[in-house]
Formats: sequence, C-alpha cells, structure tokens
Amino acid sequence: MSKSTILRPHLSEKTHVLSEGRVYAVMVPAGLNKHGVARAIESQFDVIVTKVNILNIRGKTKRTVSITGKRMQSKLGKRSDLKKAYVTLAEGNQLPFFTAIEEEAAKEKAAQEKIDKAAKKEAQKAAPRRRFSRRRKEEGV
Repeated sequence: MSKSTILRPHLSEKTHVLSEGRVYAVMVPAGLNKHGVARAIESQFDVIVTKVNILNIRGKTKRTVSITGKRMQSKLGKRSDLKKAYVTLAEGNQLPFFTAIEEEAAKEKAAQEKIDKAAKKEAQKAAPRRRFSRRRKEEGV
C-alpha cells in the first residue's frame, strides 16, 4: 500500500518556513494512519521519518445557487474532508518539494546582482572625472 499511496505536498508560505526545520506538510488519503504515512514517505523518497502528526480537516458547508431559466434553486453543499500530515524527518534528510522555488530565487538574485553591477559601472562612466583636486585649483598649480 505504501508504494501506491498518493501523497500530495501542501505548498504554502507556512510549509516553506517549516521545511527549513525538516518538517513537511503532505495531504494524505482519509484511510491512512501515522504508521502508513511514515512508511509511504520512507519508501517513496528514501528518507528516515522521525515523527508524524495528522490533522483531520472537515469540509466547509457552502451555499450553491443554480439558475435555470426563470427558476433559482438554493442548496447547501459541502466540500470534501481532508487529511493533512506534518512529517518530521531525521537530521540530514529532506524532500524535494521546494527545490524549484529555491532555485528560482537563486537565479533571480544572481540576475539582480548582475543588473546592479552593470548600473554601477554605467554610473561610474557617466560621472565627470576631475583631473586636479580642488586644492590644486585654488593654489593655481
């Protein structure tokens, strides 16, 4: 069951900050318990899991409106229930969920540094050069 278990990473700002401390959030099927989540993570990503916390999130009740012709129906609908697992990994292990975001940030930073360097060089070219210091001009030398 662990190889066929579908694990969806929950990617948000909060989980990105948590991932720096080796804690990852994963959406899991409703029938899976802590041991099943740990086995699935370990088998799919070849890491060592030290701790698993599970949250059951109830689906919100939402009002739906359908308009057909001259009639309007108002019904109550319900979003599906979710199950989220916070998985803590052993020292030195990590999951590749946020690597694309970190690579993008590194590329962006490198591009910005290159632009800043070119702008600084242009500013130095455009600045007028002084051949003599002020003191020499005042002395008439």
